[in-house]
Amino acid sequence: MKYDKEHSSQISFPLGGIGSGCIGLAGNGQLIDWEIFNRANKGSSNGLSHFAVSCEKDGKNVGCRILHGDVPEHSYSGVYRRGDDNGYRGFGWGPDADSLCGLPHFRRHDFHGQFPFARIDFGGEDFPLRVALNAWTVFIPGNDRDSSLPAAFFSVDIANTSSEPLDARVIGVIQNPWGGSTARNHWHDGIMHCCNGLAPDDFGYGELALGCLEDPATLSYQQYLYRGRWRDRVESYWQDLNTPGRFQNRVYDDHPASGTDSALIACHQSLAPGERRSVRFVITWHVPYRKNDWRKDIDALCATNGVENRWRNWYATQWSDALASCRYAMDNYKDLHSATRRFHDALFASSLPEAVLDAISANLSILKSPTCLRLEDGSFYGWEGVGTAWGSCEGSCAHVWNYQQALPFLFPKLERSMRETHWRHSVDDVGGSHFRLVLPLGIHATREWMRPCVDGQMGDVMKAFRDWKISGDDNWLKTWYPTIRKTIEYAWSEHNPDQWDPQQTGVISGRQHHTLDMELFGPNAWLQGHYLGALLAAAQMADVVGDKDFAAHCRDLFAKGQQWTEDNLFNGEYYQQRIDIRDRAVLERYQHTEQYWDEEHGQLKYQIGDGCAIDMQLAQWYASIYGIGQVFAPERNRQALAALFRHNFRACMRDHANQWRIYSLNDEAGLIICTWPEGTERPVIPIPYASETMNGFEYAAAAHMIGCGMLEEGLRVVEAIRDRYDGRKRNPWNEIECGNNYARSMASYGLLLSYSGFRFDRGAGVIGFKPVLPPPFTCFWSLGDTWGSYIQNRDNAIISVMAGSLHLKAIELDKPIKAISCNGQPVALPLDLLEGSSVRCQF
Repeated sequence: MKYDKEHSSQISFPLGGIGSGCIGLAGNGQLIDWEIFNRANKGSSNGLSHFAVSCEKDGKNVGCRILHGDVPEHSYSGVYRRGDDNGYRGFGWGPDADSLCGLPHFRRHDFHGQFPFARIDFGGEDFPLRVALNAWTVFIPGNDRDSSLPAAFFSVDIANTSSEPLDARVIGVIQNPWGGSTARNHWHDGIMHCCNGLAPDDFGYGELALGCLEDPATLSYQQYLYRGRWRDRVESYWQDLNTPGRFQNRVYDDHPASGTDSALIACHQSLAPGERRSVRFVITWHVPYRKNDWRKDIDALCATNGVENRWRNWYATQWSDALASCRYAMDNYKDLHSATRRFHDALFASSLPEAVLDAISANLSILKSPTCLRLEDGSFYGWEGVGTAWGSCEGSCAHVWNYQQALPFLFPKLERSMRETHWRHSVDDVGGSHFRLVLPLGIHATREWMRPCVDGQMGDVMKAFRDWKISGDDNWLKTWYPTIRKTIEYAWSEHNPDQWDPQQTGVISGRQHHTLDMELFGPNAWLQGHYLGALLAAAQMADVVGDKDFAAHCRDLFAKGQQWTEDNLFNGEYYQQRIDIRDRAVLERYQHTEQYWDEEHGQLKYQIGDGCAIDMQLAQWYASIYGIGQVFAPERNRQALAALFRHNFRACMRDHANQWRIYSLNDEAGLIICTWPEGTERPVIPIPYASETMNGFEYAAAAHMIGCGMLEEGLRVVEAIRDRYDGRKRNPWNEIECGNNYARSMASYGLLLSYSGFRFDRGAGVIGFKPVLPPPFTCFWSLGDTWGSYIQNRDNAIISVMAGSLHLKAIELDKPIKAISCNGQPVALPLDLLEGSSVRCQF
């Protein structure tokens, strides 16, 4: 996707590692959002850190440019932050001087982004070099180690557009973010190593490194930029930048009296007319220690459970310091770049609509954001999203992380680690699954914690089914099956105070907490669907472990529940909730329900009632893409989705009344959470967030529409979302909900599954595709360490393995297969398909 100057002001493109933090590349080339310090850090910069170019002719300087475009006009008066007045900066003092927007830079910039790669083309100046800044982050499906490398990669492309030879310098400047009496900068053969000087076991220990991958003979450097007061440092730097030749090193033996130091590396290149060169840099960091600093009760919880409130980031167990990770990045640059490029090219070769590919790829960046952590043992943990300086909603929240489909298919080991830590620490002694994991690991849930939620608990069962099918690991399933069974049985347990299904009818009718943050009372298709999907998944998993009686019981409950659902919750157009919102007696079975009664209007609060809810068929989407089976009557899926689009899609928000959070407005479009069609009664105080548009919900509904053949409607929803994130109004690589980099938006990866009709059962050796688009059709597919491409033509189909290997016993396509060949030779199944191999199926 290309974003011109007018559509790049909101861009921050995350560069970093999974669970390792990130640095943002702004739309104009600035390095912003330095979220490497174990917290969100939106709107931040790191002093003078930037890239620049200068050029010389016959020993004379003929131009210098900071590799930035113009700052947005709305920042000309400065950025307003409460309290900034006391620092003589911010609103009323103009843009931050350290942004260097007052130094010569480029008039024009175009941002090109296809995650995990970005490029900014600079121009519009009478400058003898054509310049582009490239940036990328390691992203290799199945390779979670390298994809967690705390590193941001850059290259500066320069081309001599003049008719005479030129000498060019490409400069990378890095600021040591730590001041104080111990902070130091060190030069190590192509790497500038910035340390805070604390002991490696000190909780505040931190390091940063800037490396240049070019021939050491071409490099000059300054270990320290000039120290002084006022703007002395920048005055001196600009003077040095305009002085031809190599930079002269500067070393200080003492520590800065105040503030922080900066350093630079310059690469010197001679270019003939028309010649092009590329100069590569990498920034790495090492801030190893974390703690739970967001819960007021954490000390008591740690004491009760006998754990220490301190742990290391996983990357710190793999690389000893920033110098080590920088060396690793430089030594393995070619392989890391090649594997990441191979993934990118395979994904973007998919013959999907542009907005769909944009949505799939852009939201993968969430995995590189501060939303995601990797704990000391390598386990994956996620916030729901992040604020400007803090995490938003802790605990790998089960019901939010239900929606996302990127991690399980691209990094399934990390996804399984979420199941394992949750089952190990967050399921209480009677099977209640408390949907927020508390850190540090070792704090165990008790019944007194926040009540379990139906969508989270039952969604975990369906996710277990998915993760088992992706891995093909029956031993993993057998290990965790007792916990899975216990979480199903909790629905009818006498110890469940919310009485979900105490009579074992197959129908959830009790008090039901859910992702919209309140409780529903009475049966509803949304949460009932999760229960049915979990029962069907549990039955199939019980078969594998030999628990035949439980399998039969789950199937019996499923059959009864499905029939009841179709008879009682489908209103002829869509599925709804069955409840009398004027019957206060509904609340009498439960404790602490006063907040659910609206005395003035004589109604239950926070219910769906006759509403048309966006997630009424969510569980069917899960069941379809996981291979669980049909949760609802198949003939009604499309009918319900058509009603959802008809009643909930708004092409323009001008006449839509939204009393909640505003994620779309004015002339923007979107799919509303819940509406009440003409002839139905809207509760005075309905289900929370009813009038909002939330990206993850919209993607899930759109993907299900597409999987059911509603291609036009599903695509309109996707286009509506991505039009909202156009770089001018919002950041295309930061979809928001309850905070930034919101996890639920990774539901967009499910679009790939729905368009391709991808089917999988690694244990059974099965892979399959049923595209909803006509041939020729191409798509990327992934089962983690094994991934590749699929091509379907009118008379054949080709499955290629680009990484890993696949043992095939069966191939399921939408046409009968007459013959199979591998690498041009006729073969029969079973077959081991190795990396670099392709199998052709002739129709």
